[in-house]
Amino acid sequence: MNQDRFAGTAQNAAGKLKEGVKVTGNAATQAEGVVDQAMGAMEDAYGATKDAAVEGAKMVKDAAVEGEDILRNFIEKQPYTATLIALGVGLIIGYSAHRPAPPPPRNWW
Repeated sequence: MNQDRFAGTAQNAAGKLKEGVKVTGNAATQAEGVVDQAMGAMEDAYGATKDAAVEGAKMVKDAAVEGEDILRNFIEKQPYTATLIALGVGLIIGYSAHRPAPPPPRNWW
């Protein structure tokens, strides 16, 4: 839980207290309480989104590190196979990038 979520929860609680002033009948304080609740809920949602983004970034980083380890082990254990695969991928990219130009259009008249 980060600072934005704490602040949002506190502001939401303060808004509920202000809205609960119905006994005194002060409409301005009640309206301010509703606005504070909405702002608190928004700040809490922002904090939850930040937490989710940080967790997602950590998962992506962990997957990238694991993928690198797998690739490194493959290259170290089978260097000739890895070289042939790299050569094949390079040839495919080279041939697809250098396709011949289409023939010019014919004159029909």
